[in-house]
Amino acid sequence: MDISKLIANKGLSQLEIKVLKYMLENLSLCQKIGVRGISKHNYTSTSTVMRLAKKLGYSGFIDMIYGLSSLIKEDSCGSEYSSEFLNSLSNVDLMKFNKRNEVDKFLDLLSRESHKSIFIYGTGLSYVPAEYLYKKLMILGKSCIIATGSDSIGIFENNLKNIHFMIVFSKSGETPIVIDKVSTAKKNGIKIVSFTSETDNSLSSMADVCFRIQDFNKLDDRNLLPNTFYPKTFMLIELLLFELTLNTKAF
Repeated sequence: MDISKLIANKGLSQLEIKVLKYMLENLSLCQKIGVRGISKHNYTSTSTVMRLAKKLGYSGFIDMIYGLSSLIKEDSCGSEYSSEFLNSLSNVDLMKFNKRNEVDKFLDLLSRESHKSIFIYGTGLSYVPAEYLYKKLMILGKSCIIATGSDSIGIFENNLKNIHFMIVFSKSGETPIVIDKVSTAKKNGIKIVSFTSETDNSLSSMADVCFRIQDFNKLDDRNLLPNTFYPKTFMLIELLLFELTLNTKAF
């Protein structure tokens, strides 16, 4: 199990990482044995477990147990997992983690007349929806620039003065190269629109407009398992473009 994104920028010690891995592999048992049992199995103190909870952003042990439970599927090969996955794909609730005012703010940015371009950015698989939105906006007559992590940094830095606002796609919301570019954009007064998973992350906290999409396998950092994040991202894009067509001021 790859937990690199889960522990990124949390400042965990090696002992705390060991305890976290133990909990992720034995969640059901951890619920029964509690803080004392976990600390005993890992030859450490109860304060280590409680400190781990705080560093991960949880209010306490119980909150951490429920939070970690939502991140993993212990029976990943069973029928229950299959049913949940298929239901999450068919019962698409795109606004479950989003607010109407975020849609309105995004439409307002798109509707503003500007001689500058919209900068669209995504790395890895996140470049796929980024490119899709880029082509859709170009068809609608919007001036856009698109780039990915493998492109020259000059595409971004040499156009800072020509960027109207920036749209960023990142499933985890924690990719360093993405965070660096967003930080630079914000220092230059550029507004940020983010598309990330529904969990709290650095990118969405930095964005002026943030859209959250359910990530069915949150710890699948390598995208090896079936996931609804990307298809739902495409559907959210279509919903936003549908709203755009209703806003006659945009044309």
